[in-house]
Amino acid sequence: MSERRKPYPSDQIEPKWQAIWEERQLFHASSPGEKNFDRFKPKFYVLDMFPYPSGAGLHVGHPEGYTATDIVARYKRMRGFNVLHPMGWDAFGLPAEQYAIKTGEHPAAATRANIAKFKTQLKRIGFSYDWQREINTTDPRYYRWTQWIFLQIYNSWFNPATDRAEPISTYRGKNPDEVRLAYVADVPVNWCPELGTVLANEEVIDGKSELGGFPVVRRPMRQWMLRITAYAERLLNELEGLDWPEGIKLLQRNWIGKSEGAEIDFKIDKSDQKIRVFTTRPDTLYGGTFLVLAPEHSLVDLIVTEEQWPAVHEYRERTAHKSDLERADLSKEKTGVFTGAYAINPANNEKIPIWIADYVLVGYGTGAIGGVPAHDERDLEFAKKFDLPIVVVVQPTGDEPAIGFTGEGIAVNSPVINGLTSAEAKKKITTWLEERGHGKSAINYKLRDWLFSRQRYWGEPFPIIWEGGNHRSLEERELPVVPPLLEDYKPTGTGEPPLSKAKDWIRYSEKATRETNVMPQWAGSCWYYLRFCDPQNDKRFVGEKAERYWMGGDEPGGVDLYVGGTEHAVLHLLYARFWHKVLFDLSYLSKPEPFQRLVNQGIILGEDNQKMSKSRGNIVNPDDVIDQYGADAFRCYEMFMGPLEQMKPWSMRGVEGVARFLARVWRLLMTENQAGEWELSARLKEVAADKAQQKVTHAAIKKVTEDIESFSFNTAISEMMIFVNAFTNAETLPLSAMRAFLILLSPFAPHIASELWGKLSAKFVDVQGAITDQRWPDYDPKFLVEDEVEMVIQVNGKVRDRMKMSILATEEEAKSAALANPRIQQLVNGRTVRKVVVVPRKLVNIVV
Repeated sequence: MSERRKPYPSDQIEPKWQAIWEERQLFHASSPGEKNFDRFKPKFYVLDMFPYPSGAGLHVGHPEGYTATDIVARYKRMRGFNVLHPMGWDAFGLPAEQYAIKTGEHPAAATRANIAKFKTQLKRIGFSYDWQREINTTDPRYYRWTQWIFLQIYNSWFNPATDRAEPISTYRGKNPDEVRLAYVADVPVNWCPELGTVLANEEVIDGKSELGGFPVVRRPMRQWMLRITAYAERLLNELEGLDWPEGIKLLQRNWIGKSEGAEIDFKIDKSDQKIRVFTTRPDTLYGGTFLVLAPEHSLVDLIVTEEQWPAVHEYRERTAHKSDLERADLSKEKTGVFTGAYAINPANNEKIPIWIADYVLVGYGTGAIGGVPAHDERDLEFAKKFDLPIVVVVQPTGDEPAIGFTGEGIAVNSPVINGLTSAEAKKKITTWLEERGHGKSAINYKLRDWLFSRQRYWGEPFPIIWEGGNHRSLEERELPVVPPLLEDYKPTGTGEPPLSKAKDWIRYSEKATRETNVMPQWAGSCWYYLRFCDPQNDKRFVGEKAERYWMGGDEPGGVDLYVGGTEHAVLHLLYARFWHKVLFDLSYLSKPEPFQRLVNQGIILGEDNQKMSKSRGNIVNPDDVIDQYGADAFRCYEMFMGPLEQMKPWSMRGVEGVARFLARVWRLLMTENQAGEWELSARLKEVAADKAQQKVTHAAIKKVTEDIESFSFNTAISEMMIFVNAFTNAETLPLSAMRAFLILLSPFAPHIASELWGKLSAKFVDVQGAITDQRWPDYDPKFLVEDEVEMVIQVNGKVRDRMKMSILATEEEAKSAALANPRIQQLVNGRTVRKVVVVPRKLVNIVV
């Protein structure tokens, strides 16, 4: 679009105001102890989930949440809050490392270039970030404290007696390494030989890596683990005080997966070994007709018979190529192999076969399940496939068939508990098992300890050294541990991390070597919200005063508003809460939770209704939209598309429509003179608004205020459109109404609002200072009271006119007003009025 054809000069206005905001540092949030800190202002901490700066830059989906938080930040400043609204970069990660492998360019160089690109794009959109607080997880000044926090976790244990983390020095047992919150274990992992690293379950799709599509296999490896399971109950219970969407809370609860039931021991036939099984339905024990072990279970090698070994071995090989998510998929066909061994059901002493199957995971429960096919869908499918016995032990109280019934009913075919309800049967059979040493009541969690190490280069090195087969932590004064410069970032192919190539760096001393794994990308994002409170502090990860102020308040969570995508609904939030609780327990923090209010934005699809991706060619770059329509139009359209939390497709025609609205705002207050220059409209006057104008203005103030508070940004913009429509043809534009409107518009379209405000302030004394310094207007309810009503005037039942009347008008007054109407007088002139019917507040019918 050429400059001449632009409906208003957005290309000149927007860079101008962005430069002014940066020069004046208008959005810097002062902390306690700073020069301009105002202790009487309430604080408001509004945070975006900070982005990973990829080489592709932003597409139009990224800034959706950022625009919402910016509107709230600007609004809260005008409401008198001291607003902390920061931005930074979650910059460690596998993509930068893969780029380095392909190009030979150090990941740090690629990351710097990517950050510069992202930052330029964000600044073009006019976000009011406090750039003085910018952080980067790959900066040694930042990850020094990530490593320091790891040391606090490593040097702590969870004391079940106090239900909190304590320094490891308080542990009275013989081996502290057995209880540390950070520990080393050999665990089965998703290993990608091509990428040379362990992948999280979420990074494996159909047996291949999400990045690159390379084959992934399961193999045991020595890994660093964090004992998040110790916090399962608190992570579950303390969700209650948080203002999060119920759907997100449910995802967290399901991931933690608390189950109450019993652990039951099944003795292996002709062996002293036992298999422990956890079940939530001990009342169905008599219906247990087989056991299923995870293929990786340690007992498999001990119990498998010689005849069954080849089949078991081949099945394990196939299972190694599947992720846990694939294995747990309920819709897939059940597979399994008989081990040749049997166990004894402790309820009836019957021999039952022991199988292995991939749907049983070694990391969940005990890695073994008791098959009760009559009352479990998965077990029933397995039993039918392999022709295993099906015994009904729960009788439904309704008309449902007994086989396949998974609800609660009456115990049958179960001598110890026959005739009892399921609830009574659970208690009695558990007590019976405990008395005989065959089991006990237990609580189980689906949550597993956090696999915390990666075989990569581009991540935070662990502040750990190894000596004589034992690990120990470095001293705080030795932080940060900076990764060495490498010329070759390629995987070793042996499972050893790339850091193992740096022989000089690894050698810590004559006897000690450095840990060569690195932390996962999650590490830096677990605590960044704390560093934003005090990013320049080189003495502490966050200063006590700054943390108490910015994370303070009456609610359990410190960040007042946290906005991001639902893809982080489980792991990021769970991990950040875990780290936060450890630091809270150790008295480093004042609050037990990090994020008080959580809002999730929906995904913006391409114009083809598909998810935006390079392969589909449907990515829309915000720079292209801003070049054509301006940043304010981009911001407003992002919010006008529909409710923030919904998924919706992008539409360039929609952007054009919002741009036309902003052009009408411009032309409402500005006119073009004969020289083609813009000047203030002569209709602008310092006069009182009439009754109708007051009503429109105060209705807009009320609606926009309420909509910002409820995140209904699309309807707030609709209300401002109604305002503009109401004043477009007005003979006079009262300054007071225009002043209030520009303040309402400014969080959404800050550039055009600032420019028009500047024009007004140059001419009118009543409009002074920058728009960013103005107080948000309050509406007056008296202007919204409906004191008039439009009444239909009929003659012989036909509508002839409409007129406004007071809602308090009596029938006589309504009749008199109708008969006095000039148009009605013309119609009834010379005719006899036989009667007048008045329907209060609706119509007057004159019969002639």
